[in-house]
Amino acid sequence: MPTRILPAVGDPDAARAVATLLGQLPDAEPAPPVPDSTQLVDTLARLAAESLDALPEVVLVHERIGPVPALDLVREVALRFPAVGVVLITADTGPGLLSAAMDAGARGLVTHPLGYEELAGRVQAAAQWSAGFRRHLGGGAAELAAGPGGTVVTVSRAQVGVGTTLTAVHLALAARAAGRTVALVDLDLQSGDIASYLDVQFRRSAVDLAAIADISPRVLQDAVYVHETGLSLLLAPAEGERGEEVTDRAARQIVSALRARHEVVVVDCGSRLDSANAAAVEMADTALLVTTPDVIAVRAAKRTVRMWERLQVRKAEASIALVNRHSRATEIQPPLVQKITGTRIAGVTVPAAYKELQAVVDAGRLHELDARSTVKQALWTLAAELGLTGPPAAPAPGKQLARAGDRGSLGLRRRGGGR
Repeated sequence: MPTRILPAVGDPDAARAVATLLGQLPDAEPAPPVPDSTQLVDTLARLAAESLDALPEVVLVHERIGPVPALDLVREVALRFPAVGVVLITADTGPGLLSAAMDAGARGLVTHPLGYEELAGRVQAAAQWSAGFRRHLGGGAAELAAGPGGTVVTVSRAQVGVGTTLTAVHLALAARAAGRTVALVDLDLQSGDIASYLDVQFRRSAVDLAAIADISPRVLQDAVYVHETGLSLLLAPAEGERGEEVTDRAARQIVSALRARHEVVVVDCGSRLDSANAAAVEMADTALLVTTPDVIAVRAAKRTVRMWERLQVRKAEASIALVNRHSRATEIQPPLVQKITGTRIAGVTVPAAYKELQAVVDAGRLHELDARSTVKQALWTLAAELGLTGPPAAPAPGKQLARAGDRGSLGLRRRGGGR
């Protein structure tokens, strides 16, 4: 049986060299190289959705891949697609990198510049490991084809006061009411107020996980607050300046750890684009952008989407705009929002009915909003539209491929913020 190989190489010259050598391997069936980490994960997810047998036996990851650093990408592939053998291509074969690669889940390292014998040996070893792993799983392999992981939804805003936290909380509540395990994360790290809206006082926050290299279930349990509704809350720090401690790498590890243990992860990203919430938006299965139907808010939404594109975080057509405080009398209707921002538009709008919300917002008991509330009904309908209240919905065609994946986003993250 031929060995299917999927290389992930961003550099064009390196990609040609890898493709040439792979074409010379006996019984090899190499796929065209994917140029970035986003397309690699999306391709594997699409193949895993078909069946375990559709996944390649071996994935080659070049050390200069982006936007996700190579070792982080190896870790993500090993976690989400455990039946795939990952081989890292690197110029550094020192014991430190070897140890780090093995800890991340790599099955081997290949020295760059590539040599035929070494590449053939590492690919063969990884393919044999993959085949043995799949035989060992037997009938249970299909359930593990896509690895552990729930649906991640990010909720962002272009300006303050458009209802982002309200939306995030009720998407999470709707999923929880449907019997799903749900984590609600406040990545509005400087001014997050999920704790205030849900009447929670808890000293732990996302910052407590920022410096931890491997987030174990016990560590995660200590940082998460289990709310009376059953939601697992990971809150923003009480000291907003500490939000800078949560880097893009920390955010990726936090979101990955939560999605591995929950069926739904809802992330409130707020309006400030820093390295942490940029990573979350990039990782998300669904990126929701909340706006109100007025000129200032819609222009701000357009600026946010364009910034996501420039920084190669996510493309407009891979995002969904939600119109909050909508009424028939407003001049700006959802189709116009879609045209201006270039995003897809949610099938539901949230009505302008603040009187329904005022009592629960003032009391910090947003979860006690009356079931007859038109706002609640709209948001819970949105949760169903996004597939949060039933079996996970299949990814929209081209959704993930439309997300960007180059080193442009890393420029923002290495500076630690978008300002």
